[in-house]
Amino acid sequence: MNYDFDLIVIGAGPGGYVSAIRASQLGLKAAVVEKDKPGGVCLNVGCIPSKSLIHNADVFRHISDLQDMGIKVDKSEFNYRKVFKKSRKAADTLSKGVNFLLKKNNIELIQGEARIAGGNSIVLNDGKILSAKNIIIATGSRPRIIPGFEFDEQRVLSSTGALMLEELPKSMMILGAGAIGVEFAHVFSSFGVEIHLVEMMDRILPLEDEETVEVINRSFRKRGIKIYTATKALSLEKAPEELHIVLEGKDGEKKIVSVEKMLVAVGRAPNSENLDLEKAGIKTERGFIPTGDYYVTSSPCIYAIGDVINTPLLAHVASKEGEIAVEHIAGHETPKRIDPNSIPGAVYCEPQIGSFGYTEWKAKQEGIEYAKAVFPYRGAGKSVAIEQPDGMAKVLYNPKTKEIIGASVVGAEATELVHEILLAKTAELLPEDIATMIHAHPTLSESVMEVMRAVEGWAIHA
Repeated sequence: MNYDFDLIVIGAGPGGYVSAIRASQLGLKAAVVEKDKPGGVCLNVGCIPSKSLIHNADVFRHISDLQDMGIKVDKSEFNYRKVFKKSRKAADTLSKGVNFLLKKNNIELIQGEARIAGGNSIVLNDGKILSAKNIIIATGSRPRIIPGFEFDEQRVLSSTGALMLEELPKSMMILGAGAIGVEFAHVFSSFGVEIHLVEMMDRILPLEDEETVEVINRSFRKRGIKIYTATKALSLEKAPEELHIVLEGKDGEKKIVSVEKMLVAVGRAPNSENLDLEKAGIKTERGFIPTGDYYVTSSPCIYAIGDVINTPLLAHVASKEGEIAVEHIAGHETPKRIDPNSIPGAVYCEPQIGSFGYTEWKAKQEGIEYAKAVFPYRGAGKSVAIEQPDGMAKVLYNPKTKEIIGASVVGAEATELVHEILLAKTAELLPEDIATMIHAHPTLSESVMEVMRAVEGWAIHA
């Protein structure tokens, strides 16, 4: 049978466009169908614009450093709309960059929506039918809606609505203290917004290591961010000037908090419902598309990757899953799936958190034997020199073999530093290999060297 393409990818986010480019590199004729701008949520209303906001929030927060040097800074002309415009410029620049990459790799970008028309074909919203030897579904996700707290994007915001704010409110409640909620708390509080951060679990960032999260917790409370853990939001009343939210703590005590705006950041829902998956015999589980090895669905010519499947909802995970799927399609040797313990996580507040693999709570939960070593950031001279001494590098390892099984770094540039430890784990190096490797002085990465020396019992600066 003659197909229009070797591969059609539905969705041009970090999973979709990377899949198409990798396919082209491997000699496959590929097309991408995208209903919006190339780059998906990540580049347009996610990772990239939010990191632009975070960068500018950090710059604004450190105005006090200039004042400490005797420089007078007049903040009266501050205009958040200019911060917003910078974030949109970053998003637009990178979206255009993806468009360029698709053209450079001879990939056809088809503007529109696609549904499955059968095992090897899709139908576009204009009725046109296209066929391919293989199809990759990379349709991503959207903010999850909580009954009673539905988005109106004026006063009750999703993460998308929060990114699109051009004026700051005086006060805001953030419902959900995962990575998204914590990052927005950092951004908006940096610009002077009164923040109420609410989390149903016993602590903020509940998936991260408890010891490292406590560093963030202390920092946020010191900055005046009001944190409510083990707390549920029961109801919302929209008054003319304020939102009144009823909260219930672990002890059953209720209180009303009044704010100007509310951000609901309690997870994301997969975009799988408008694909006509049943025409290919594919069923979903809680909205997610089940996949086997190489991310193949129950239909052997259809693959699914990224947020639409039940793996960590991270852009870099989607990209790697796409690479694995395409390499399998092209007949190349490739891992069957991503090792979940090799996935780095990053939280871009101040201080940052970078992590991978096992945390203490997870190791205990699974009955994994472990030992740990911790080195305080202030032991690395550069952290003191740049006036960011709060933090630590922490590594978990097998007490018998010394094999690295997880790490968490909290502090300045932690999202960068954690990759040295992950590289060591991936290369099957042992702590002594990093402990004995010369690290430039003064650098923050010396904290990684020192924590590995701590594993061996000879940390110098602790």
